[in-house]
Amino acid sequence: MSTIQSSIGPHARPGGSAPTAVSNHARRRYLVGPITDFLCLGGASLIVLPLVVWLVPPESKAGLAIVTMLLASVINHPHFAYSYQMFYRSFRHKIAGADLAASLRLRYFVAGIVVPVALFVFFAVVIAREDTHALGLAYNLMGLLVGWHYAKQGYGMAILDSALKRQFYPATGKRVLLLNAHACWVVTWLAANRVVNEADYLGLKTFTFAIPDGLFVAAAAVAIATSVMVVLVLADRWRTERTLPWNGIVGYFAAIYPWLVFVKASPLLLYVVPAFHSIQYLVVVWRFESNRTAAQPGAQSACSLPLLRFVLRSQGAVRGFAFVLSGLVLGFLGFWALPAILDQSLVYDPAVFGTTLFLFVFWIFINVHHYFLDNVMWRRDNPEMQRHLFGA
Repeated sequence: MSTIQSSIGPHARPGGSAPTAVSNHARRRYLVGPITDFLCLGGASLIVLPLVVWLVPPESKAGLAIVTMLLASVINHPHFAYSYQMFYRSFRHKIAGADLAASLRLRYFVAGIVVPVALFVFFAVVIAREDTHALGLAYNLMGLLVGWHYAKQGYGMAILDSALKRQFYPATGKRVLLLNAHACWVVTWLAANRVVNEADYLGLKTFTFAIPDGLFVAAAAVAIATSVMVVLVLADRWRTERTLPWNGIVGYFAAIYPWLVFVKASPLLLYVVPAFHSIQYLVVVWRFESNRTAAQPGAQSACSLPLLRFVLRSQGAVRGFAFVLSGLVLGFLGFWALPAILDQSLVYDPAVFGTTLFLFVFWIFINVHHYFLDNVMWRRDNPEMQRHLFGA
């Protein structure tokens, strides 16, 4: 999730009128519950990542890669698929519905049509020209946008949790949180590009840019300064309010520091961190989809499928199960099955592209496009987000 926009504030009424029951009010203060929110928004990673670094020997990196790749099939890849399912659902209304703001319709059109067409044309042209350098730079673009995505999702967790708990940050505090997220993202990308070199990713060479030392030092100084400012903002709020939306803060710090800034402190972290990023995303999707499903007509009626009736008791549960299963299938198709079929059936020069060209293309395409989809869906001016994310 790229961001929950920062202008959600103390005068906003996400989710409509105030709940009438205490239990309902308590549910609305969490995505799932206090412990689950803590673990899923980032707390679990703060426990697991140090254990991975301390307990997993470097020579076990290959085994860890296999385990995390298996996990990716049920965590990472479905999280991309769910964004596609949510984004393109009722897509015609999203780009033409008169009840939606023109700016939002335009965002849906650009992210849903213009961006994938542009990516398709780019890859078609560079493959036809056998331009492996451009393909390598596409990987760098993915790294740029993935870092941005991590940083803004972390910021979104801080803002979302504060909105759920009605513990809003002042405008200045939100600007500091967002500025620090951007500063840490920039310095991370500059650090990855500081030395011009080549690497391999899914069988193709990738390229970085030469970064002047002065630019990197300046960016690092800004990231350190804004990090200190964030601590001061939180300390000031604690001093005056004696309360903080802790789960959102954990999500913010986990996404920006161990998942982004310090992820290369150990090569093992690169294998594990994407799963925690995806879990952070999935708990928000769970909240959104469960509220959306419950609001649909007939959601509480009995399951109409006799074979599933003892497990999925209501039509709402059936729809939720179908959504989850579809994400698993689409994730497998997009990341493995379709690129494998194309790599086997289409002719290209393996001396130029290796043997997994379309695996490379699909992974880059989905990662880059995912950022644009999320940047439209999870906005304060999106009525669907307001209705279902903050609903009871």
